Amino acid sequence: MAAAAHLRCHIAFSSASNARRHTQASSAPSLSRGRLPAARKPPVARCQRHGAVGALEPDGGATTRRPAPRFLCLHGFRTSGEIMRRQVADRWPAGVTSRLDLAFADAPFPAEGESPVRGVFDPPYYEWCRFVGEDFLRYKNFGESLASIEELMVREGPFDGLFGFSQGALLSAALVGLQEQGLALNRVPRVKHVVIISGAKIQAPALAAKAYANKISCTSLHFIGDVDFVKAHGEELADSFVDPLVIRHPAGHTVPRFDEKGLQMMLSYLDKIERDPARE
Repeated sequence: MAAAAHLRCHIAFSSASNARRHTQASSAPSLSRGRLPAARKPPVARCQRHGAVGALEPDGGATTRRPAPRFLCLHGFRTSGEIMRRQVADRWPAGVTSRLDLAFADAPFPAEGESPVRGVFDPPYYEWCRFVGEDFLRYKNFGESLASIEELMVREGPFDGLFGFSQGALLSAALVGLQEQGLALNRVPRVKHVVIISGAKIQAPALAAKAYANKISCTSLHFIGDVDFVKAHGEELADSFVDPLVIRHPAGHTVPRFDEKGLQMMLSYLDKIERDPARE
């Protein structure tokens, strides 16, 4: 039975033109047949010090704020939406996070093994899917995870983009590629932007042939660490996009802090997506 992803928390905010606040949602219905799973209702976490006020725009003689680009955030393997929220909030400056409306989801499946962050971040831990075998060519629960993400996007959207770390980055990139082929996310608007941290391409041949059949056209930003064990895979993934922007950093498999060059590149990326006419 397919479990359902749910929103763990939001970084969301009020301004003169964007006064709504996001609230906790109950679990989405299962997409499989049979009895629906019991809804999990974790507390809603918020990060009030990062207000997504959006971009300033002239409106006649007045100045208004355009709502910040809204991203659904997919966490890494055997972590959680709350852990990813803390990583982003603690490491990225307010000058970046204040220009993003970030909604963090928990994966639909409880972790079935040891978490790589145990001892650093408290449980609960979740996973989107699991590799089957040592060759990484097969996945357990992959289809169910894609279905639950789409259900979440239908209920909580619209979203301008996807933002993924590690396993969440793998899924984010695959989803936009599959959507452009008409094979996924057919019930939601086109994903216009994707942010990839420590990402990689799907290795399963049948899935990869579909997800990367053509260069992916949506606006993409890739963070690649010099000592990340998936660095080569991240480079390969970036090459699967039409015009990727790559921010390199000296760290490993982590949500990185910005140096001055990386920060300027990030701010330029935000300028670009805020001007995107598709957001009108």
